[in-house]
Amino acid sequence: MAVKKFRPVTPGQRHKIAGTFSEVTTDVAEKSLIRSIKRSGGRNNTGRMTARYIGGGHKKSYREIDFKREKFGIPGKVATVEYDPNRTARIALIHYVDGEKRYIVAPTGIEVGQEIMSGEKATPEIGNTLFLKDVPLGTIIHNIELRPGQGAKIARGAGCSAQLNAKDRKYAIIKMPSGESRQILLTCLATIGSCSNSDHSLEISGKAGRSRWQGRRPRTRGVAMNPVDHPMGGGEGRQSGGHPRSRNGIPAKGFKTRAKKKSTNRYIVTKRK
Repeated sequence: MAVKKFRPVTPGQRHKIAGTFSEVTTDVAEKSLIRSIKRSGGRNNTGRMTARYIGGGHKKSYREIDFKREKFGIPGKVATVEYDPNRTARIALIHYVDGEKRYIVAPTGIEVGQEIMSGEKATPEIGNTLFLKDVPLGTIIHNIELRPGQGAKIARGAGCSAQLNAKDRKYAIIKMPSGESRQILLTCLATIGSCSNSDHSLEISGKAGRSRWQGRRPRTRGVAMNPVDHPMGGGEGRQSGGHPRSRNGIPAKGFKTRAKKKSTNRYIVTKRK
């Protein structure tokens, strides 16, 4: 995966940096694995706007991704690597030997024709899904379950990965993408490798219209509002707005929002930076 810069032929291309899609092999999705998405435009079931700055956007269809990878012991072959408008990473279409087709989140380095497998029989190679008890120490992993059978919840975005650092009794100690070290049951599944499209963070849209294509409407700054609308609003002239905080009054910088008595705190070995 790489990115390309554009010659400043137009103002919108002057700062634009986009992906090359060099690893994508087809632009036609598998029909049996897509379904329609209904856009809300930020409105609830009575038609009232309950979330601001949402609306418009290009029409998309949802690709159903296999996050559980529960086809244990059944080999599959990578048929295509595709772009998914609903996520930052690429996806791969897998043809299993029993005739079933499924999409998975494509790891970095996966290629068409490659064979993948999940379960205890699988080897620790890129794209294979194993129980954490079978993963060698120090391995880079992604698509990690938090509870057995739940489906992958951790490290699913472009370029994300975690590392298996240790095994202690029935728990694996994993270093998260955030820097946090956490205990997860050894009976949870994880996929070997890191998520594809690692250069996604280098992309620059170049113009406001690109945000509109993605369904984002212009966001009004808090300092431009009145005191009744935002904690940072009001003031004579161009006031700075005081301490940066959200519309609800929650500080934006350095304020810890995690509950002190949260039940899952006992699984955290080292807090994130």
